[in-house]
Amino acid sequence: MTYEIPPEAHRLHAEGRSAGSRGDYDRALALLGRAAALAPDWPYPPYDAAFTHLMRGDTRAAQNLYERVANLSPSGFFTCRTTLDMLKREHAGQLAPGFSRAFVQLEWLEDRAEKMRILRSITQRFPGFPPAWKELSLLLEDPQDRLIALDNGLAGDPDPETRTTLLLNKAGLYASVGDVIAATALYAVIADDPDVTPTGAAFARAFRDKQNPGM
Repeated sequence: MTYEIPPEAHRLHAEGRSAGSRGDYDRALALLGRAAALAPDWPYPPYDAAFTHLMRGDTRAAQNLYERVANLSPSGFFTCRTTLDMLKREHAGQLAPGFSRAFVQLEWLEDRAEKMRILRSITQRFPGFPPAWKELSLLLEDPQDRLIALDNGLAGDPDPETRTTLLLNKAGLYASVGDVIAATALYAVIADDPDVTPTGAAFARAFRDKQNPGM
């Protein structure tokens, strides 16, 4: 089913994002709310509203909106599943209060060494938090260190988005070091894994079918 977004909803959404980027969170939420009212099946306005609430420190409101986005887009929508899972862990006491807000802002940190230092600290304090291992693995250079980080992330019951990235990156790591057999085997597993995203499974199936054209 196709869903056409009213132009006014697009305009309000764009203005809401702009207001949020300036730190005018009240105006951002008002505009995003109006956009959502005009296009109730469009996940973008509640997704950005959820992030805005998170930046304000209102994690309960953020979780509620991320849950709405997850219902609107069951196959995934940007980092919705990852952030929602993180908020649930925070509210369950598995992560410190305010952790989610701080963690999402790491994306904007350009100092590679400082980012790695922070991620190492997080993985030591919260070893069962998969996204930190995923992000750390992207900064590590030694293949064995990267593999350990990826496996640690997979051991922490990751959300579907994080699980998909960890598995695909692990398969890619195998391929990069010349272990084509291990890479092919893992892609085959990912292709049929019910806990990865549809996009990730499709990517793995394409690789599997390319390696085994008769399947």
